[in-house]
Amino acid sequence: MALSLYDASIPGFVLMLKNLAALLAKAEAHAKATGIDPQTYLDKRLAPDMGTFTAQIQLASDAAKGGAARLAGVTPPSFPDTETTWDQVKARVANTIAFLESLDAAKFNDDPERTVEMPVPGRTLTFTARDFLFTIALPNFHFHVVTAYGLLRAAGVPLGKMDYLAGGRPEALAA
Repeated sequence: MALSLYDASIPGFVLMLKNLAALLAKAEAHAKATGIDPQTYLDKRLAPDMGTFTAQIQLASDAAKGGAARLAGVTPPSFPDTETTWDQVKARVANTIAFLESLDAAKFNDDPERTVEMPVPGRTLTFTARDFLFTIALPNFHFHVVTAYGLLRAAGVPLGKMDYLAGGRPEALAA
């Protein structure tokens, strides 16, 4: 059985975004329990030249919706990077999941050799669909999700590896 571009992308994007939503919920609960305003997490960063926690959420969202849209040959929804509150960050994740879940698997045209273009400042990068998925879309997405996880850990939120891997599936944590 061949693995489709849809199957290699959308379920993983959705799973990790649901896990990210669960990390946000756990961070919010921890903040409430310790008297911290979860807003304080939004400006956390690992290094002065890295994006903030909010930026990591925005970039993870952009990587998932942009990557999926390029693979499906559709226009991704525009989510301006205007989130300034905890609730807006949570909504960004939820809206990204909703977009991904709305995509029709048939749109992915399972030709892994077809051309996918990605505009970047000053030029356009060209890939096969397979190379785009496995060398750009997935690694970029996971980079930003794991960075958001790391920022919450560094801020004292009690998270573990299973929260990262299965936080959106509570039944997986119970085993």
